[in-house]
Amino acid sequence: MTATAELADRYPVLSELPPAVRDTVMARLHTMQVPAGTVLFDDHQACEGFPFVVKGSIRVIKASASGRELPLYRVAPGETCVISSSCLLGHEDYNARGIAETDTELVLLPKAVFDELLAEPAFRGFVFHLFADRIADLMHLIEEVAFHKLDQRLAALLLGKGRLLHTTHQQLADELGSVREIVSRLLKGFAAQGLVKLSREQIEIVDAAGLRRMASG
Repeated sequence: MTATAELADRYPVLSELPPAVRDTVMARLHTMQVPAGTVLFDDHQACEGFPFVVKGSIRVIKASASGRELPLYRVAPGETCVISSSCLLGHEDYNARGIAETDTELVLLPKAVFDELLAEPAFRGFVFHLFADRIADLMHLIEEVAFHKLDQRLAALLLGKGRLLHTTHQQLADELGSVREIVSRLLKGFAAQGLVKLSREQIEIVDAAGLRRMASG
């Protein structure tokens, strides 16, 4: 499959554009290959374009001055970044950080082309649908942070990763928007209750039913 065909397969909205518009857009796209760990955008940085992810994934976070991180969402192939859309529409700088989780291939739609495409109903509908989906995700995140205790959220996170987790306490803390020390203390408590077994960079689920009770409060 050619790069153009793969992009169109990931993002069917491009095939819905009038042929002349689609050909013009395809000619003005910029392809980027970035290794895992690359910071693609950061706070107060100008937004240069609208990203389409072809391979890999991007983790979007909000970072504090103290180094704490709150994960907002991930952008997988076929999806795109609502914060990038918001910055382009509002002519504002980024207010979050985007990091390539894995080796990632993305295609950048330049800002001028994004502005032109908003006149096309198919593309405009795609952008608005993106906003609706991401706002629902962010509302769920706000609900989790505001109304569920951290031990409940940690239990639910562990249950979603299988019986044997190969991860660090820091990685779990990053996903929960917490700090490693607190997560480590909670995990030790879970281990003392016989819910999990801890070893270096590995967590084994021993009592899934008990974790489910913990997660449900």
